[in-house]
Amino acid sequence: MTPLVGIVLVSHRAEIALGVRSLVAEMAGAEVMVAAAGGTEDGGTGTSYARILGALHSTATDAGVLVLPDLGSSVLTTRLVLDDHPGIRAVLADAPFVEGAVAAAVTAATGAALPTVAEAAEQARCISKF
Repeated sequence: MTPLVGIVLVSHRAEIALGVRSLVAEMAGAEVMVAAAGGTEDGGTGTSYARILGALHSTATDAGVLVLPDLGSSVLTTRLVLDDHPGIRAVLADAPFVEGAVAAAVTAATGAALPTVAEAAEQARCISKF
């Protein structure tokens, strides 16, 4: 079986990352590896270098990993992790957190390549809700 693109959800709150992960798993299926990297180690609001790195390692496949951050410092922390670990094949998506995660996971489930999965996440911002 060809490996699928993994997805990492980086949020300032663990509950947000876990909730979106649950939604994505229900919509895309269990085949797509999705990790939640939310909050700090002490349960607070913020982002965690260690949690992001762990999530990247847990979802890394030969197909790569798409990272979806929620707000400002989640982007900065993720960039630090990726800069420090150039061996991790990952793309940071500029996408809406929920809609982008769903679009990315559904696309990843089809076996699409990392650039296609990233494009699906980023294009989710163009979908009108009504």
